[in-house]
Order: sequence, then structure tokens, then C-alpha cells
Amino acid sequence: MDLKPIVENFQIQGRFIESAPYGTGHINDTYAAYYKTDQGRVRYIHQRINNKIFRNVEGLMDNILRVTTHLKNKIVANGGDPDRETLNVVPARDGRPFYQTPEGHYWRTYVFIEGAQTYDLVEKPEHVENAARAFARFHKMLIDIPGERLVETIPGFHHTRKRFETFSKSLKKDVHNRAQDVKPEIDFVLSREKDTSVLVSLIEEGKVSEQIGHNDTKFNNVMIDDQTGQGICVIDLDTVMPGLFIGDFGESVRIMACTAVEDEQNLSKVNLDLDMFKRLARGYLGIMKDVLTPIEIDHLVFASKLLTFENGMRFLTDYLDGDVYFKIHRPSHNIDRCRTQFKMVSEIENNVKKMDKILRAYL
Repeated sequence: MDLKPIVENFQIQGRFIESAPYGTGHINDTYAAYYKTDQGRVRYIHQRINNKIFRNVEGLMDNILRVTTHLKNKIVANGGDPDRETLNVVPARDGRPFYQTPEGHYWRTYVFIEGAQTYDLVEKPEHVENAARAFARFHKMLIDIPGERLVETIPGFHHTRKRFETFSKSLKKDVHNRAQDVKPEIDFVLSREKDTSVLVSLIEEGKVSEQIGHNDTKFNNVMIDDQTGQGICVIDLDTVMPGLFIGDFGESVRIMACTAVEDEQNLSKVNLDLDMFKRLARGYLGIMKDVLTPIEIDHLVFASKLLTFENGMRFLTDYLDGDVYFKIHRPSHNIDRCRTQFKMVSEIENNVKKMDKILRAYL
């Protein structure tokens, strides 16, 4: 894709040289581009925001600006490096945090963070603990963000009950006649319907307060420093909005404590790694144990199960709908993802007591 007509609309000091697709994201189109400047070659990240999924792009980018500005202030106050420890938005030439093309496409630009990278699969065990610390710091720094409630960039994103209702509608319609091929997965969801209301009810009953969550705390949404191995920057802020800390913890578990990638086809490779869970718990609770309430702590393992289940249900729903939400690279991609999540749900269900004991050790 020729990015030059796009990137000319951003306040970048330098001459565009080249670009290439970057990362493994499911939703947006991401490119890394090189520019020639007086200081040498520098990189920027350019993203086309998927406005079919994120329908309120202006609200989304307002969220990101508010969050990154608050994070920068905290990072500076703590003696950190705001150029590497949070994303930095490059404004468009008209001053807005995005550029809209005549065709209606939305683009944004970030400063590229050099000397760090993301991983789809854990390569070094210590990275798990360090990534968990990064998410914990992220949570703790955003507790006192001023201003109004953040925009819900995807309304009901982790409202698992609504996710179940959406699944039920897709199952009933079965527009592509696919339900007959995935009956075990459908039964798996239906047998766990009661779980879908648990966290939602805690909020509705006032037992747990709404917080600001990242809401997509996958391992590859933390940049790991090449030299130190530390988790230095939380990225992919599109879903930063009202949520639950324990939901974010649960989302982390489904990826970081899993022995396989999200779309592994050989389910014998998909297992719960209790050592990785221990590292994750130690990293996260080392920072957040004095923030979480007793009832939140009591639901950390359940949240790990629920968020894994919810993601599997979303993949199954998209499969039934004809693969219209997540990017796929093979016809069975979404159902492969679904099966991986459901295998992890079963693993968590079989290890609840062990997981809870590990958590209690770090309190």
C-alpha cells in the first residue's frame, strides 16, 4: 500500500522512505515506516483504524490522548522515560489526533519505540512476570485519572451476558449453516450460561466498582525491552475504557499461562502452565495487592476462566456469522481459536484450587 499520501498529513519532521506491514493484530491495519531526518533514520507506526468496529473514532482517540497524557505525567513524576514507557501520539497537520481520508478512512500515527518488541508466545519465563508488572503499573497509574468517564469504544465489550445473548442470536440464525459442524463447542457454551452473569452482577449490585481497564491484556500488548527484559510499555489502547482490573488479570491468564498460541490447531499442546500463572500472579499482585478488594481477590481465578470463555464464545460467534469481525488466514481460523480457548477453560476449571492457593501466597 502506498502510504505516502496518508503520512504527509501528519506532523512528522523527516522524509518518508519506505513502509511495511507490522505486527499480528486482528483488527487494525498497522505499518512501520522509515523516515530520513537530520538525526538519521527514524521509525513511526501508522495505523488505519477499523471504524467498522470502532465506530466512534473521535471518542476513541480522545480516550487515548487523555490516558497517555495522564501516564506521561505519572511517568515523569516517577523519574521514568515518557518517550518509551507510554505511547506518544503524533498529531495530524490540522491538530487532530487522527487524519480522515476523503474516502472516510481514519489513520493515526505513533512514535516508534525502539529497542523493544512484542511477542505472541512467551519465550522467556521472566517476561511473564515483567509483563504482568507492566499491566499492574498501568492500572495503578490510571486510578486517579481526572475528567469524565471514558468513552466505551466498543459498548458492552466485556459484558459477558450480552456476549452470550449475541451468540444465542447468531446460533438461532445460523446464516451460513455452520452450527451443525460445531455442536460440541455450542454445547460447551450453553452448559456454562450461568457463568456469564457473575461479574456483571457484582457491578450491578455495587459489590465491585467500575474501573479503567485495558480490556485486551494479551502478552503481545506489552513491549519487552531488548536489553533488560522488562515490560516497558503497554500498547494497543483502543479498548482502554471502563472495565475491571480482575477482568484484565483474567485476560492475561488466558494467553500468558497457556502453553500454546491463541490459534493452535493441536489441542494436546494447549495446557495451563501453573509456573507461568505463578509468575503472572507474583508480578501483578506485587503491585496491586493493596488496591484490590477482598471480593475482587476472591474472583481472580473465576475471572481467568470467564475471560477465556468469553473470548472463545466470541470466536465461535464470529465463525457462525461468517468470519466478519476477526481477521482470518484459513477457513477454520476462528473455530481453531475457539477450541483453544475452550481447552484452556477446561484446564482452569480443573485447577481452581491450585490457582487460588498460588494467588494467596502473594497476598
